Amino acid sequence: MEVERVQAIVSSSLAKDNIPLEFVRPEDEQPAITTFHGPSPDIPVIDFNHPDQDHIIHLIANASRDWGIFQVVNHGIPFHLIQKLQQVGKEFFDLPQEEKEVYAKPPGALTLEGYGSKIGKDVNGKKNWADHLFHKIWPASCINYQFWPKNPPPYRAVNEEYAQEVRKVVDKLFKWLSMGLGLEADVLKQGVGGEEIEYMMKINYYPPCPRPDLTLGVTSHTDLSAMTVLVPNEVPGLQVFKDGHWIDAKYIPGALIIHIGDQIEILSNGKYKAVLHRTTVDKEKTRMSWPVFLEPPEEFVVGPLPQLLDPQIPPKYKPKKFKDYSYCKFHKLPQ
Repeated sequence: MEVERVQAIVSSSLAKDNIPLEFVRPEDEQPAITTFHGPSPDIPVIDFNHPDQDHIIHLIANASRDWGIFQVVNHGIPFHLIQKLQQVGKEFFDLPQEEKEVYAKPPGALTLEGYGSKIGKDVNGKKNWADHLFHKIWPASCINYQFWPKNPPPYRAVNEEYAQEVRKVVDKLFKWLSMGLGLEADVLKQGVGGEEIEYMMKINYYPPCPRPDLTLGVTSHTDLSAMTVLVPNEVPGLQVFKDGHWIDAKYIPGALIIHIGDQIEILSNGKYKAVLHRTTVDKEKTRMSWPVFLEPPEEFVVGPLPQLLDPQIPPKYKPKKFKDYSYCKFHKLPQ
């Protein structure tokens, strides 16, 4: 086994009031010290059933400028399908460890796809209290079924159905985000790859933790994707950095949580903000989430849209191939 999985650490004879030192975050990252408990605003919630499209566009644009994140209700993905997505994901993580390892990310592989426990580089050598499974779900040409669990048996059908449904939501989001910038409806989608945009599913698995006050499921970051569409389970944990504070996201059953990622921030020349966020863990319960990252193809170049630039508004970002942007981000190199 390449690394010890967090789930295996939890089920081993770990002292109930202790966690290995490599999981203990520095004090300025520990959730017990840094989480804000005073009155704070809620992440914006946007109802896709609102009869006035201009109202929806206005809310999405404001949320993307001020927060970089919002929740969507009445989005059209059936609740029973979301429940099935969660069920088959949970059943995969409930499998014996050796069965999950069949889908492990190959050592040294350049892809993120596969079952694993670590992404990128931590300058302090610290680990996150999480395991994960990555695999692409769209377009068909980039799917590698090697990383799709065969157990539970409905896993593939559920994920394929979810891919079709989430694409409809994504097309609306790209359209309304574009219009919110005063642009033609297809500009943002085309600016990150159009029909070639790759949909990367990730299942985050955050097991119960004896010391949730000391560790994090995922440390603070912005997503390198264009946009992320996330389904959480009912166990809270997502936190957003807003106005100098780490605040908890409210759980809304059946809602989608939309993160603006780095590529849309770049395209919009900073008008829309990639959200800084992190994940805490729970002492008693397993938290899980299902983000889908919308990523340009590796060779696709993303830079600020010319329509948003003029002599008074110069570009804030350098155009860059997505694979080069990703490499710099994962290795903590300057962009």
